This record gives sequence, structure tokens and C-alpha cells, in this order.
Amino acid sequence: MHIVTQRLSRTDLSTDGKQLVDQNSLLTLALIAEDRTRSRHRFMTVEGEEINLQLPRGTVLREGDILADEHSQAISIVVAKPEPVITVTAKHPLEFLRAAYHLGNRHISLEITETYLRLLPDSVLEDMVLHMGLTVTHETQPFQPESGAYHHHDH
Repeated sequence: MHIVTQRLSRTDLSTDGKQLVDQNSLLTLALIAEDRTRSRHRFMTVEGEEINLQLPRGTVLREGDILADEHSQAISIVVAKPEPVITVTAKHPLEFLRAAYHLGNRHISLEITETYLRLLPDSVLEDMVLHMGLTVTHETQPFQPESGAYHHHDH
């Protein structure tokens, strides 16, 4: 079992920094969005090895984060695991903005891009955006919601 105690920042991995990481040698930790909010938990890597997260409380992992042990030895890379989601698209920018506003007012996890909004399945919210005239698609995709305006992420 690997014990992970830190997330390496981009400055830790820069070419003029202390350590270079061969990403091909890392274990792959594929996690759904909810699991990427857990700072203390045991997970199995894609390769079948156990990783015990012992990260600072409040750590939110993102796609591409490198996780390391207490000696700053890189162990694994985080991958956003595909999960059931609702993808919302609009024909007009104003419809898109209105949907983002109304979904945001529900304080849900929401992925926002230039071309779509993505959220976890919820029949009430799906009905709301359908009544607003938007298109809803049920998919299995990586879900990477916004971390929030007050959440600090170090890279």
C-alpha cells in the first residue's frame, strides 16, 4: 500500500525545480468528482495497487494532479473517471447564461465550459433546463465541476 500525504504543485515539477517526474512511471488514480473531494480515504489504482490518501483536510483533487508520499516521491497521477452526467447545451448564448445562473443558484456542483454545462443527474434540474428550452444529453463522461469562488487551488 502507498501512503500519499501531499499533492505536488506545478512549481515542484518544473524543469528548474527540485524534482522531475516521469509521468509514465506513475500509478493512475481514476476518481469520480465526489471521490476527488476526499482527503482521507483508501482507493485502488487502475493498476490494482492500494493508495491511502492522507492529504490535508479540504484538499480537492483535479485531473492531472500528482500525488506524492511524505518524502515528495511522486506515486500517482489523478484522472477524472467517467461517471453518469447530464450535459446541457443551448442554441443561443443568453439561454446558456440563464441556465448557468439558475443552476448556480441551486448551489450544485457544476462544470462550466464555453459550449456546455455539466451536472450530476437530477430530474428536477433536468426538467428546469428543458423548460428553459435547452438541450439535455445523458452521458458517461469525466465530471470536473468548478471548485468554487472561495476555494484556493495551488496550480
